[in-house]
Amino acid sequence: MLTLIDATGYGSQMTTTLQLSNARVTPAEPACCAPLTQARLSADDAVLLAARLKALADPARLRLVSLLAASPGGEACVCDLTEPLGLTQPTVSHHLKVLHQAGLLTREKRSTWAFYAVIPEALAALAEVINPSPAP
Repeated sequence: MLTLIDATGYGSQMTTTLQLSNARVTPAEPACCAPLTQARLSADDAVLLAARLKALADPARLRLVSLLAASPGGEACVCDLTEPLGLTQPTVSHHLKVLHQAGLLTREKRSTWAFYAVIPEALAALAEVINPSPAP
């Protein structure tokens, strides 16, 4: 069971716990399901899709994905991301953790630093699921 906790809020503290029973969101996992307009979404697939969309549904996290994708080599450590975002290291680390747990980023530990990179296939899978028209 995977529990995602997002303790961020704008102006107030909010805690939301999302439990994914019998399913883990992993970087190797392709799209959870068929495009929304082509087939009914199962309850389990809805939970997986919601976890990934919720991870992206934050301005700082969207900027992190953009910064990582545009970084030299397509990766960066937390120390490279705090200044462009104007956030503290613990806050950036939290956002990166949420994106990683949602299966949208890879994380590689090098000495005392953790380097993150976007998983293009995970973003493409999300785009495919929410695309209203089928691919040709």
